[in-house]
Amino acid sequence: MLGLMQHRPLLISSLIEHAETFHPRVEIVSRSVEGPVHRTDWASVARRARQVANALAALKLGSDAPVATLAWNTWRHLELYYGVSGAGVVLHTVNPRLSAEQIGYIINHAEDEVLFFDLSFGTLVQELAPQLKSVKHYVVLTDRAHMPELDLPRLLCYEELIEAQSDRYTWPSFDENTASSLCYTSGTTGHPKGVLYSHRSTVLHSMAACAHDGMALGAQTSLLLVVPMFHVNGWGAPYACAMAGAKLVLPGPRMDGENLYGLIRDEGVTFALGVPTVWLMLLQYLDQHPELDREGLKLEGVAVGGSALPRVIIERFESELHARAVQLWGMTETSPLGVSNLHLLPAQQQLPPEQQMPYRLKQGRGVWGVEIKIVDDEGHALPWDGRRAGHLMVRGPWITARYYKAEQDILDAEGFFPTGDIATVDPDGYVQLVDRAKDVIKSGGEWISSIELENIAVSHPGVAEAAVIGIPHPKWQERPLLLVVRNAAGAALSREELLAYMEPRVPKWWLPDEVVFVESLPHTATGKLLKSRLRELYQPSAT
Repeated sequence: MLGLMQHRPLLISSLIEHAETFHPRVEIVSRSVEGPVHRTDWASVARRARQVANALAALKLGSDAPVATLAWNTWRHLELYYGVSGAGVVLHTVNPRLSAEQIGYIINHAEDEVLFFDLSFGTLVQELAPQLKSVKHYVVLTDRAHMPELDLPRLLCYEELIEAQSDRYTWPSFDENTASSLCYTSGTTGHPKGVLYSHRSTVLHSMAACAHDGMALGAQTSLLLVVPMFHVNGWGAPYACAMAGAKLVLPGPRMDGENLYGLIRDEGVTFALGVPTVWLMLLQYLDQHPELDREGLKLEGVAVGGSALPRVIIERFESELHARAVQLWGMTETSPLGVSNLHLLPAQQQLPPEQQMPYRLKQGRGVWGVEIKIVDDEGHALPWDGRRAGHLMVRGPWITARYYKAEQDILDAEGFFPTGDIATVDPDGYVQLVDRAKDVIKSGGEWISSIELENIAVSHPGVAEAAVIGIPHPKWQERPLLLVVRNAAGAALSREELLAYMEPRVPKWWLPDEVVFVESLPHTATGKLLKSRLRELYQPSAT
């Protein structure tokens, strides 16, 4: 027997229709690429998204042709999020921090027919254009006054393109499993791989993000989205904010501490999303400007993903900004929300602050919709005892089933996706990442967590950034090597002083054999430490 409920497909267009109807005057604030702060609202975004949909129809794209963006976090990019996908076209957000070779590869692999790009990327697009086989139209996300002189075929001005279109458009209804957007992994090993999301997966993910134990977004939220909108659809926030009717604050191309502080102060930001590096830069800016107001901010919390949350961020945000720093975990293949540590369970909330800290340093507990298991090398399930580490596996309605244009099966027999992470899960369901499977250090038959060593090193007041890699050892198989970038306070920091600081905080056999001080560390296009490059550079002969 079937239920007698109405059937309405879960479509992205329903999100912008809801925001326009119930939250029309809620602001969208952007730092524009041209410079000034731009203000609009959900009603205007909805109206212009309909113009985008009409413009795409006028360009007469192929039936399944994706539309690509090379763009920062601005109101124009947000309009494309809804105008493209709402029309039933796939939105392909391209990461401009990838190499030119990788960008060319993924645009060709996706077979994008239109490329929308910000002024910042004009030279890059001009260089790439001769090899972009499928692109038929290039659209600069600006107005006529700021149009650059570029040698590109069929070059269009975004503002002129959409202003020529009617704002009357009826969003089509179609199968909720229709593809909505496309993101590629950073491709640290081999070519980047495409993850193709659906309307259904995106709407369900938005519900999880709005939930109290997801990101707890609501109409009272003023969200600063520092996470680039080309990273896993901005962690789903552009969709979830429309669902919640939240104010959305977009920093444009400027991720510096001055811009972020100004937006937090001036726009009454209550919650913010970003990787740890961003928040460390904000704290550094505040250190350089002790005169700035910290008490008058409305900031209640920041969420960290992409890398483990260092304890120093938790402590400084609480003591200096009276804001709570929490962790989320996910990846391109999980849309990305997999686990959230937004709120501790009641039993942990009753503990003294120091006893809460081990729980807060974990990645979090699974949100509804994501099933989790950890398995050994043979695929056997491991217990949730908080001690035994295994390969983290996930499944759910917003977890990828296979990569774009790939035929091979990537799921196990039960339909779980292998994340590539090594993790423990405790009896309360808290997930703690030990390492990436490729980065875990195997020493004397035991595992050493590079993530935990890095977090302890970064907690030293003289350390700006740290990375730990395993290097071959004749007796123990591998031993940890610690690479450190000093900050101004640690200009005289020595190997002996840092190891003495770490020694009481880790098992003795975890302590790195050597410390190398460096000027900087390499990062991937998504801001993560590029450990494959470090392993190339720091073999035993080099250390």
